Amino acid sequence: RIMASVIPYTSVIYPESDGKPMGETDVHIKETVRLRQLLERFYAGQRVYVSGNLLVFYEQGNPRKFFVPDVFVVKGIEPGERRFYKLWVEHRVPNVILEVTSRKTKRQDTVVKPGLYRQLGVAEYFLFDPTQDYLDPPLQGYRLAGEEYQGIEAGEDGSMASEQLGLRLAPEGKHLELYRLDSGERLLTAEEALVLEAAARQAAEEARRAAEAELARLRELLSRREIS
Repeated sequence: RIMASVIPYTSVIYPESDGKPMGETDVHIKETVRLRQLLERFYAGQRVYVSGNLLVFYEQGNPRKFFVPDVFVVKGIEPGERRFYKLWVEHRVPNVILEVTSRKTKRQDTVVKPGLYRQLGVAEYFLFDPTQDYLDPPLQGYRLAGEEYQGIEAGEDGSMASEQLGLRLAPEGKHLELYRLDSGERLLTAEEALVLEAAARQAAEEARRAAEAELARLRELLSRREIS
């Protein structure tokens, strides 16, 4: 568990990188970035920190004790850029961690990290395999019950509900789509939102022109009747 007080370690240097690549393939890298951006948009304007591929140090004074989640969400703290994340400084463990699993990370994601996350008190932990080569089923989730993780039951479509996020996680091809539990609305990327807004503006403009044309037709018809 996190230490309540902060002990000064002025001589300890905490690295900002573990020297490992962000992801194994383009598919894994793109999906990791996409999921982080979706969650950042979802929590915009709230006291929620969303990050990923950031070193999270969990033992004060020991720079070797860290983990690097693909995507993680911490509720109740200010968002903003951080060089790394120290549990004893932030006084908050991630509420949710999401790992995009690959061949190289499968053992870490399924064997090593769950034990550490359980000890630290991470409430929910999800694993997603975008290529569907290393996990069966491709989406797996765990929720902390007391001091142990319990598997989250999946729906017929393989989706799972995250109580911490208020979202339903649904594997759809190479993507993990996120849907709001309250409305069923799918979270959109910035690009998707722009396309949708542009389509809505175009539809509104076409409706305005059609209304103006109909009004002109009715005026013309009325004018002819008055003349006759």
